[in-house]
Amino acid sequence: MNLRRPAALALTCAAALLALAGCGSAGPSTASSASSAAPSAPASTSAAVTADEHADRTTLKVAAGTTVTVELHSTYWSGATSTAPDVLAPAAGPATSPSPSCRPGGGCGTVATSFTARMPGTAHLTASRTTCGEALACGPQQRTYDVTVEVTG
Repeated sequence: MNLRRPAALALTCAAALLALAGCGSAGPSTASSASSAAPSAPASTSAAVTADEHADRTTLKVAAGTTVTVELHSTYWSGATSTAPDVLAPAAGPATSPSPSCRPGGGCGTVATSFTARMPGTAHLTASRTTCGEALACGPQQRTYDVTVEVTG
């Protein structure tokens, strides 16, 4: 019996799973920030914050006047929506940018939606999906995206 064959098969399977997970990951972590949004910054200061899958189920604190962009790394996501448009108003999007190197049906690319923090308050930015890959249904924790945004004066 050749002992190298099962090891090679295991490595091939692991590599395939990692490649599939890369097109539509949804693990919790922290938000990425294009620039810092200090609460004492005047509204005329052009601050911007970008949140991706890693910000899911977290809270962002931004000043009024800040642009908040949700950029999710799978074209299977819906565009994000705000639960309080008077606090966090839609500014642009959703814009879908498929990856040019992705095979058809792979879902590789991004969906980005931008919002403007208008006034102090709290809003949730939410998005959803049912498919996490070609013919691959999402698990319960992978179907929804929800970030709480607290806007300060």
